[in-house]
Amino acid sequence: MTLEEKINADIKVTMLAKDQGKLEAVRGIKAAILLLKSSGKPVTEEEEIKAMQKMVKQRKEAAEIYTTQNRKDLADVELLQIAVIEAYLPKQMSEADIKAVVAQIITQVGASSPADMGKVMGVATKQLAGRADGRVVSALVKELLSHTL
Repeated sequence: MTLEEKINADIKVTMLAKDQGKLEAVRGIKAAILLLKSSGKPVTEEEEIKAMQKMVKQRKEAAEIYTTQNRKDLADVELLQIAVIEAYLPKQMSEADIKAVVAQIITQVGASSPADMGKVMGVATKQLAGRADGRVVSALVKELLSHTL
């Protein structure tokens, strides 16, 4: 079952369950995928994942703003949508797993100093796409390269 088929099935289930919060989030995912498809070229699963990760990031930022403005009601809506969207995303790797992959990439690329961070990040972002947050990967690459001196 493709992601789009799963989303369509979940829309039906949430409509029957009358779960407005979840329905809104699932419809948002469907809208994002339809927007990607409107470009005319075939959409890969990786592009769908990137779109959903972007949605999660936007909602986290919105929830943060709502929290600072003492609008807990609106922040709760955003947090609920984050939980629903994250259920469709692949499981994120743990920091230890990311560190192991990054260490392997560093030896593979032959990086030895922080100046080689660009080479390592290029390979790491391709290998860890959708499974790890770019900021975490960047911090770990920086940490490991600074310790190899």
